[in-house]
Amino acid sequence: MATLEVPQHAVPTAPANALDAAYSRITWRIIPFIFALWVLAWVDRVNVGFVKLTMLDELGWSEAVYGLGAGIFFLGYFFFEVPSNLLLQRIGAKKTIMRITIGWGIVCVATMFVKTPAMFYFLRFLMGVFEAGFYPGIILYLTYWYPSERRAKAFGIFMSASAIAGVIGGPLAGGIMNNMHGLNGWSGWQWVFLIEGIPSVLAGFVTWFYLTDRPEQAHWLTAEQRRLVHEDMARDNRALGHREESLIASLKDRRMWLLILIFFCIIAANSSLTFFGPSVVKEVGFTNPATVGWIMAASYLCGAVGMICNGLHSDRQQESRLHCAFAAALGAIGLALTALFMKQSPMIALAAQTLAIVGTMSAIPVFWQLPGRFLAGAAAAGGVALINSIANLAGFGAPSMMGAIKTSTGLLSPGLYIVAAVEVCAAILIIAFVPRFAKKAVTR
Repeated sequence: MATLEVPQHAVPTAPANALDAAYSRITWRIIPFIFALWVLAWVDRVNVGFVKLTMLDELGWSEAVYGLGAGIFFLGYFFFEVPSNLLLQRIGAKKTIMRITIGWGIVCVATMFVKTPAMFYFLRFLMGVFEAGFYPGIILYLTYWYPSERRAKAFGIFMSASAIAGVIGGPLAGGIMNNMHGLNGWSGWQWVFLIEGIPSVLAGFVTWFYLTDRPEQAHWLTAEQRRLVHEDMARDNRALGHREESLIASLKDRRMWLLILIFFCIIAANSSLTFFGPSVVKEVGFTNPATVGWIMAASYLCGAVGMICNGLHSDRQQESRLHCAFAAALGAIGLALTALFMKQSPMIALAAQTLAIVGTMSAIPVFWQLPGRFLAGAAAAGGVALINSIANLAGFGAPSMMGAIKTSTGLLSPGLYIVAAVEVCAAILIIAFVPRFAKKAVTR
């Protein structure tokens, strides 16, 4: 097995205060905006987990139909992520993110008119097609703005938007479903798709005017700040040493496929929690959509804190391997405990599900430190997308499996045990096959 060994620490090329000020300005300019976009994306992606509480009965669909529809989103991801990320590298983030955001918003609104499973499957697939390039595109985009030792924190803040979306999306969907049902002759679940899709369309147009592709184009930075960031990024590239820049060559690297397998295991857990978390809450006795939303909001708030704290601690310790492995193991323990206590103690089951959300989501930001240790250029653009697209096939398989098991047995717990076992494999693979990173000081 080829190692992932690479320098992880380097001496900055400029005074710390000046660099910190430049990166602080970058953070305040970029992170809140892409954070807001990811909140919108996540809300539009997972609102089916909340509308299913009434949508399935109204349309006469089974849990298996829902599970397949929820998961088929990730097939669109699989086929279109790599092309989208390669296009982003060529035409820039601004054009790419604008197209993506407007597209998924339109599809979200259109989903309010579904009547048949086939139409549901098609629109969910189309949602995946449009959203495919967003997540890996932002990961690549942040590597243009931050050196490696600052990225885990940036990744953690950005990715915590998915947890914040859970905080916002649950109560919002529950409130809409309770208060707008029947208005204009539409069901509450239809209003959820309409109200949550329109802001994404509008945000897409804002992206064109607000986003900046590269630091050298950032006129909101001073000339001196642009110079310092340019020099610091060059220093970081030297510190990382030689990295593969050919996408084709990177496909032959066993490290790439190891990372795909690890992330596959993490995504299996994350997608199961995303699409069946509300169902767990309902199954332990909370049936009101608004109540379910608030319970999930509390869990995802804890998940957001976990993501940011784990990313920040990873940066400070200059270590990502164990931070990812331990978080994944924590998520697996939470899933197993959720399954164990669902029929015995609702409160313990809900606390365990929160633990699963915290652990699983906290593993994701620090995981994305790993590919950049040996990929650069086109290999980084395509490699990040490839890892995410293939691994997200777990997002198709896990919800489909959960839905099929629930339909055939009437229980969620067997599926949760299976997903817990899969996530344990992520921790084992990291500890067994991902070596510790070497540290090396690099000066100008």
